[in-house]
Amino acid sequence: MFKHLTMEEREIISQMHFGGHSQAAIARRLGRDRSTIGRELARNAAEDGTYSACSAQRIAATRRRHRPRQPKMESPETNAYVRMRLTARWSPDQIAGRLKREFPSDRRRQVSHQTIYDWITQGEEREHWQQCLRRGGRRRPARDGRGKLPACVSIAHRPRIVDTRRRFGDWEGDTVVGQRHSGGVVTLNERKSGYLITCKVKDRTARRVRRAITRRLSQLPASLRRTLTLDNGKEFSEHDQLAERSKIAVYFAEPYKSWQRGSNENTNGLLRQFFPKGTDFRHIGWQTIAAATDLINNRPRKRLHYQTPNEFLKSRLGVAIET
Repeated sequence: MFKHLTMEEREIISQMHFGGHSQAAIARRLGRDRSTIGRELARNAAEDGTYSACSAQRIAATRRRHRPRQPKMESPETNAYVRMRLTARWSPDQIAGRLKREFPSDRRRQVSHQTIYDWITQGEEREHWQQCLRRGGRRRPARDGRGKLPACVSIAHRPRIVDTRRRFGDWEGDTVVGQRHSGGVVTLNERKSGYLITCKVKDRTARRVRRAITRRLSQLPASLRRTLTLDNGKEFSEHDQLAERSKIAVYFAEPYKSWQRGSNENTNGLLRQFFPKGTDFRHIGWQTIAAATDLINNRPRKRLHYQTPNEFLKSRLGVAIET
């Protein structure tokens, strides 16, 4: 990465140049390219050809102040990076955070999430890039209006450690509904890592949903099957069989309190970027759903210090989960 010459380097250039040393010798002393030294002497020397460190520093600073600033999003490298991640449905915050993680010492490669939002809203391709954003700026629903299932264990009895996200194996689950309630996708996300598991269901009957969840959870090691928190949809009415066959403790959020399953609600919103409301899942193959799930699991998350859920889970457990 190119760095501007410092005052200390200019002092060395001044002394060695006055002493008759060649540009190549000065470059070797500073660990710089020979062309850098030649350009410095040509641009920042006095009119009579003499070179002074103080004068050169002042001339260079004045030139930088009057140089037109290039917006960061006009940098080809940065622009391409942002476009590629938006296409993969990363949010502006995720992109900005990942840039800081990948280029911690290069501020020219770092842009804020607000800069990306501004670029999207002010650009010629505004509508195209807005389609890549979650909800497209629309507000999230105020609350979950579903009822309460009988004979279920309330979230109030769930172990308190689940709230802290200090361990792996605590899951939240729900279903993403298809057009006219014709089928959908079961979503399960792990609270600590944010890792998402999905499975397509032909319909949302309790038996079919229970079987789908049991099949996926049974593929996990016991250390990743501790608790599962669901909402009060009728498709989860066979929760007692689910708990027994999957060897997992099942709890239910309170009615009208969807924030008690906030991780899953948020994850469902990520999936809706690929399959908006009104999607007819009868015409969506499981491979397409699996590909979208894989993209979500490979997006960086702010609370994971911009690691992806996939990276976070594998680095700590050495476990690869099939989406």
